[in-house]
Amino acid sequence: MKVFLSLFLLLFVVTLSNAQEFQTPIDYLNYIGKETDLISKTTWKYTAAVAHSKNARKIDANRKSLIKTIQNATKKIEAIQNGYKGDMEYRNQLLAYLSISEKQINQEYEKIIDMQEVAEQSYDYMEAYILARDLVNEKINEEVEKLNANQKIFANKYGIQINEDTSELSKKMKISNEVFENHTQLYLIFFKINYTESVLMKAVADNDLNAIQQNSNALEQYSDEGLEKLKTFKSYKEDVMLVNATKKVLEFSKKEALEFSPNIVSFIMLNQKFQENKKTIDNKPANSRTKEEIDAFNKQVSELNKEVASYNKLNMKFNSDRQNAINSWNTTADAFINKHVPID
Repeated sequence: MKVFLSLFLLLFVVTLSNAQEFQTPIDYLNYIGKETDLISKTTWKYTAAVAHSKNARKIDANRKSLIKTIQNATKKIEAIQNGYKGDMEYRNQLLAYLSISEKQINQEYEKIIDMQEVAEQSYDYMEAYILARDLVNEKINEEVEKLNANQKIFANKYGIQINEDTSELSKKMKISNEVFENHTQLYLIFFKINYTESVLMKAVADNDLNAIQQNSNALEQYSDEGLEKLKTFKSYKEDVMLVNATKKVLEFSKKEALEFSPNIVSFIMLNQKFQENKKTIDNKPANSRTKEEIDAFNKQVSELNKEVASYNKLNMKFNSDRQNAINSWNTTADAFINKHVPID
């Protein structure tokens, strides 16, 4: 299961030139624009790698490349000691943005990657991981908004028209963020069910009747809650492929809670009763066992053998259906991302 790290989008647009000396405010913006444009392109490479690659080394290499690009841009912007003819405000805001972006992508994303390694150990961990990821993105986006506002202030001061970014790169970044957000919302619904199921299966393996009942009730509740959420969920571009896959998982998990769990409980109780009776019989000397006791025990053995066959058949069926539902969701989730997030 894959959870995606969405990234920020630089919104400012200026026409690039080779000017290094700032004879005009446009020369100044062009020079800065070359650096921020390179950051945007490197950001997209990282985003595309996260979306389409399962190679952790490749993804991390792109992340490190992005950090290096930010560091190089910082050095060049720092070298503009007087900004534009002593006007330092936009330059300083840009440096603040670059500093925060580098810290978030370098230090904070490393923490998030560490959190991701344990996220699947519980639903609370997964929620904490996603919250931390979103906070990093939110922090970067806040700085982007400040930077864009400061750029407009600079442009207005010198009578320059700034247009909203409508480039292909901008469109790609916007699409990827929307797709990742759509995926994440459905993933949380799926993960809550999937995790609860894993706890239920552990309870079954431990023959823990209380835990089976508790997690079975939770599974039914979470299934109903998820199905309700799907009724009003707005799928990306009305593509319901992942919504339908999530619905199938929820419908299966509810069936599991209502049909599988009660049968498992009945079997465990029957087996426990059998073991108790067997212990009683075994503790009695053979010559003191009555015919009625022996007949009753043999009848119970026959009933248990019959139930064992039914239990194994039921267990195999639900294990197979459960794995198919999980595999189908994961396959569909990958297909959803590959379908909607541009490759290059």
